[in-house]
Amino acid sequence: MAQVLEFKLPDLGEGLTEAEIVRWLVEVGDVVAIDQPVVEVETAKAMVEVPCPYGGVVTARFGEEGTELPVGATLLTVAVGAPEGLETSGPVTQGPSGARNGSAPSGSSSPSSSSGSSGTESSGGSGNVLVGYGTGAPAARRRRIRPDRLDGTPTLSGALTVEAPVSEAPASGAPVVPVPAASSTAAPGFAAPGSVAPVSDGPVPVVSPLVRRLARQHDIDLRRLTGSGPDGLILRADVDGAIRQAEETEAAKTRPARAAAAPTGASPAAASPVASAAPAAERIPLRGVRGAVADKLSRSRTEIPDATCWVDADATELMAVRAAMNAATGPSAGPKVSVLALLARICTAALARFPELNSTVDTEAREIVRLPGVHLGFAAQTERGLVVPVVRDAHTRNAESIGAEIARLTELARTGKLSPAQLTGGTFTLNNYGVFGVDGSTPIINHPEAAMLGVGRIMPKPWVHQGELAVRQVVQLSLTFDHRVCDGGTAGGFLRYVADCVEQPAVLLRTL
Repeated sequence: MAQVLEFKLPDLGEGLTEAEIVRWLVEVGDVVAIDQPVVEVETAKAMVEVPCPYGGVVTARFGEEGTELPVGATLLTVAVGAPEGLETSGPVTQGPSGARNGSAPSGSSSPSSSSGSSGTESSGGSGNVLVGYGTGAPAARRRRIRPDRLDGTPTLSGALTVEAPVSEAPASGAPVVPVPAASSTAAPGFAAPGSVAPVSDGPVPVVSPLVRRLARQHDIDLRRLTGSGPDGLILRADVDGAIRQAEETEAAKTRPARAAAAPTGASPAAASPVASAAPAAERIPLRGVRGAVADKLSRSRTEIPDATCWVDADATELMAVRAAMNAATGPSAGPKVSVLALLARICTAALARFPELNSTVDTEAREIVRLPGVHLGFAAQTERGLVVPVVRDAHTRNAESIGAEIARLTELARTGKLSPAQLTGGTFTLNNYGVFGVDGSTPIINHPEAAMLGVGRIMPKPWVHQGELAVRQVVQLSLTFDHRVCDGGTAGGFLRYVADCVEQPAVLLRTL
C-alpha cells in the first residue's frame, strides 16, 4: 500500500524565510527518484533547484509558478512505496479517481505534518535539501505515469496500481496517509464542450496548466464546467466555449442598456461615446533579488552615516601596462587580464595600507570590527537584477587569479547559478559603473561593509601631462565610506593611493 508524503520547502540557509517558485521541473504523475530536483525557486540570494528527499509518484503540486511560499509550506506530495505495477507498461483501465488533476490551486495550503526528516526516515529518503548537499547519487531518469494508472486498476501484468488523491492534503498532524486501492469502474460518458455543471467541492479534472491559466485570466470557475475529455477531463475547448458564452451573455446585458441610453430617433453614430476609464498604474511586487536589494540599500541608508569623495586619475599608463601584459608571448604569456582585475588588485593593496576600510560596525556592542582578510565583492548587473558575487581571500591573489575568479563568478551570475554562499560574506565592494557609459556616481555602501569604490568610464580627455596639454585616458574614482570607522583623512589617503597606482602602476611593485 502506498503512502502519500508531503515535501515542504526546506530551510535554504542564510536566514532566508521565503522563496518564489520560478519553474516546476516535474508534473503531476511523474515518477521521481530520491534527490531528484523537482522545482526551481528564487530566494533573495540566488536561484536554486530543490531536490525531493522521497522517491515515488508526484500526486499534487502546491503553488503556481510565480507564487511566493514561506519556508515550511508544502511544495508537493509524493506517493511512495507503490507496488511494482507502477513501472509496467501497456493499456490500463480508467478509474474514477481525480488523479488527472494538475497542480494545486495557487495559494492553497496544507495542514501541518511531521518534519521532512522524520518522513525521510520512514520512507527511505535522503534528507537532501539543496542540489550539491547530502547524498551524491545521480538522479534517475524521469518517468511519467499516466494519471489513469493511479486508480488502483490492475494492469496487464496483474499488479495493482495505486490511487493517490491529488487535491486533498494529508490530515493534520499525520506525516503519511495510506492510500487504499480502488476498484475499476466504467468510464463515464462525455459532455458537450463548455457545458455547466453543479459546483463541486472535489478535485477539478484539469491536467494542463495552460487550461488553468486561460480560465484564471477570464475568471472562469472550472468547478462549474463539465469536461468533454475522458472521465470528464476539462480541455481547452471547454474553457474556450465557456469564455464565448460569458462574452455573449455580457453583450446581451449591455445591448438594452445602450439602447435605453441613446436619444429617441438618434442614430448610433450620433450617440455620444462613453469616456474610457484611465489606465491603472502597474504595481510590481518587491520580492526575490529586487526585494533583497531594496531592503539592503534601505538599511544601508538608514544605519550608515556615509560620505563620498572622488578624484580624476590619468589611466593612460595603466591601460598601456594591461596591453603589454596581454600581448606577451612565450613563457611570460598567460590569460588575458581585465581592467577590473587590475583595479581589484589595486584595492587589495590599498586596503593593506588602510585596514580601517576593511571593517564593519557592531552596533549592539558599539565596536568597530577590523576583518583579517579581504573578501572582495564586485557589482554585476544581470537579467534578474543587481548581484554582488564575492572573490574569497582576494588579498592572497594576484591580478591573474582575481581576473579568473571574476570571470567565473560573472558567468554564474549571468546564468542565475550563483549559490547564496557566493553572494555573501564580502568585506569591501568594487563597483565598475563605467560599463554603463557614465563618469561618476555616489555608490551606496553594501551593508554591513564599511566602504565601496566606484569606477567610471575610461575615456580620452584633455589633461595636463608633463606641463603640456595632451589627450589622455581619464577615469573618475569615487569612494563612499562609513564615517564611523574612519575620518576623511583615512578615506582620502585610500583614494589617493588608488589613484596613484592607476596613474603609475609601478607603485604596485612595492607590494608584490
